[in-house]
Amino acid sequence: MLSLAACATATPPPQALPRAPLDEVLSTVVGGHGYLGAVAVVADHGTTVYRGVFGHADLQGRQPLREDAIFRIYSITKPVTSVAALMLVEEGRLQLDAPVATYLPAFGGLQRLEGGTVGSPALVPAQRALTVRHLLTHTAGFATGGDDIRVASELLQRQAPEAAGDLAGYAERVASAPLATEPGTRFRYDGVNTEVLARVIEVASGQTLDDFLRTRILQPLRMHDTGFEVPVAQRGRVMALTTRDADGRRVLADTPTAREPGSRLRAYDSGAGGLYSTAADYLRFARMLAEGGALDGVRLLRQDTVAMMMSDQLAGFDPPVPAPEPGEGFGLGGYVVTDTAKSARPGSPGQFGWSGAASTYFTIDRSRGLVILLLSQHLPTEGAAPLPKLAAPFYRAVYSAVSP
Repeated sequence: MLSLAACATATPPPQALPRAPLDEVLSTVVGGHGYLGAVAVVADHGTTVYRGVFGHADLQGRQPLREDAIFRIYSITKPVTSVAALMLVEEGRLQLDAPVATYLPAFGGLQRLEGGTVGSPALVPAQRALTVRHLLTHTAGFATGGDDIRVASELLQRQAPEAAGDLAGYAERVASAPLATEPGTRFRYDGVNTEVLARVIEVASGQTLDDFLRTRILQPLRMHDTGFEVPVAQRGRVMALTTRDADGRRVLADTPTAREPGSRLRAYDSGAGGLYSTAADYLRFARMLAEGGALDGVRLLRQDTVAMMMSDQLAGFDPPVPAPEPGEGFGLGGYVVTDTAKSARPGSPGQFGWSGAASTYFTIDRSRGLVILLLSQHLPTEGAAPLPKLAAPFYRAVYSAVSP
């Protein structure tokens, strides 16, 4: 029993957030020509202080969205894969600054594009070794996106890594293309970094990525509805995936997982974007990180490893790599707020999170004890007007509602 003195100084439990302002943000962007639906959860020091479920799960508006709906989480798969890599680092089976070629010999002797054309590229040996840390920080130098690296991008695309049947084949194809820049010199966010990391995890662990995530992360955290595909009996819970056509109408996306909800994103285990999950499941993963690497007696990472994961890595390169956004750096698998005065995100220094292509978002503010999770299913389309912003106004409403 607590003494009277202890009772007087005990921290009161977090209180439920006022619903009206948070509900208003989501209800204004859901329905009509906006998002089909959305599920949002806010946790304060481990206590859920807000749950919101809005809209429908289907394009016809016949099925109200359920709190246990299953979502294609796309790129918020990447932090899960990053945690897997860091678990192997702690176990001594992987080293952050070891060359990737230590685990994947095909990445030894990489070349970099220095000029020329697709038909006659000018190649030079890469001067820096590509390391595991480069993969985690998206500074590997792969030829992904950007008008300034069109030739290198075309050479990578000609290898068709996404057509590979497994991660081994994916990595081999990527290693056959030249780099666009020297490793550790430029931040270029793209799934190629994480897919290659996923293959490194397989080699270092001796397991497929699916097996490692399931046995070492998903099952221990009781994330029973998370995986690379959804059991047939549960596919009715998968929310429809929409996009906009050229006339601005909301339509089903023309992707394999939209046409067959619950099916695999890729033939291989896509550590960059292939997981399905629910709000309840992903909240457990985010809470594990927010609480220093452990949840409900299950520890996946040490506290110092989580602190490193959520620390800006770009400033530590020599020379420092320019930050991707004002007031933000990048940790080991997600953005890190470095300067709240410059960042467009509300929150605190050290805040960590990421988003997925189909409108899935999370953020962890460890200094405030907050976890915010927001899940929908809409893919933006080039040339079509975007839907209203979803995460930014909701995050602002949460920070306005929580006590300082």
